[in-house]
Amino acid sequence: MKVGGRRIIDHIESVFRVFFDDILIVTNQPADYLEFDATIVTDIFATRSSLSGIHAGLFYAANPFVFVTACDTPFLQEALVRSVISRIEASDGVVIPETGAGMEPLCAVYAKRCLPVIEHQIKSEKFKIQRFFKSIRVHKLAEEFLRQADPDLRSFFNINTFEDLARAEAWAKQ
Repeated sequence: MKVGGRRIIDHIESVFRVFFDDILIVTNQPADYLEFDATIVTDIFATRSSLSGIHAGLFYAANPFVFVTACDTPFLQEALVRSVISRIEASDGVVIPETGAGMEPLCAVYAKRCLPVIEHQIKSEKFKIQRFFKSIRVHKLAEEFLRQADPDLRSFFNINTFEDLARAEAWAKQ
């Protein structure tokens, strides 16, 4: 999908390149992403969900922490990613932004050691990401801190409807 004439995945990849040597793309259509200098993987579990995507990313990751974002976030900001990863502590299970709208599980850092808890949750057919948070150390980042990096919090905007796409296009023109 494109916003402002640019594919969203290209924008996300360019932000990630600033910070990460290893980029994973979790997709069930790997051939669509062969042009990227990234490790392309598919879900391990047949049931598709954001949680199973996080699981696959963690499973295949070589690093102890993984920054996760959704593929439909056209305004992910470098400054916000920098702020989130700057707050990782060795004991963290998840480093997650929290705004007045709630926690942002698809713009967060997950520790690889969360894998067994996530796997158990998927096998129990409980796909809400935040459900496993009670089993690990969750490091929440306050909205005030996040706004220093992304004043309008547009990094968390994702496209789910045609109305969202129209809004994104209007913002891209600004």
